[in-house]
Amino acid sequence: MITVGYHYLEDVAIADAAFEARADSAEELFKQAADATMNVMVDSLDDIRLQTTRQIRLEDDTIDMLLFQFLNEFVYYKDAEDLLLRVAEIEIKQNSNGYIVSAEARGESMDLARHKMKVDVKAVTLHLFRVEKTDSGWEATVVLDI
Repeated sequence: MITVGYHYLEDVAIADAAFEARADSAEELFKQAADATMNVMVDSLDDIRLQTTRQIRLEDDTIDMLLFQFLNEFVYYKDAEDLLLRVAEIEIKQNSNGYIVSAEARGESMDLARHKMKVDVKAVTLHLFRVEKTDSGWEATVVLDI
């Protein structure tokens, strides 16, 4: 069994933030990676009230590019709507065309009085980006442009 969670990587990129996420399932991996992305921006994920809902549905040929798109959705909502979101529910299906993720993300508008903001993530990058199914679970490496 794999240790579920994420940890940040030092000395991967000078002007970026990087992390590795691990989980037992692809769904949990996507959730951990989304939390890691948001936690780069917000000091405490527990400070995000789950008041607003956004539905996310994406398709891609490969699971790695699906995660890439998925994480960029969280950056998009932060930039376009000032929303800080966390994954509430998620399902990943595979079909003959590739993969589909359907998720419900919940959160709230950024409130600088309550949310201690750290750095601004501009985008998820393809630099060192990796998603892999291993014998013990799922792993991903992600570098964020800040």
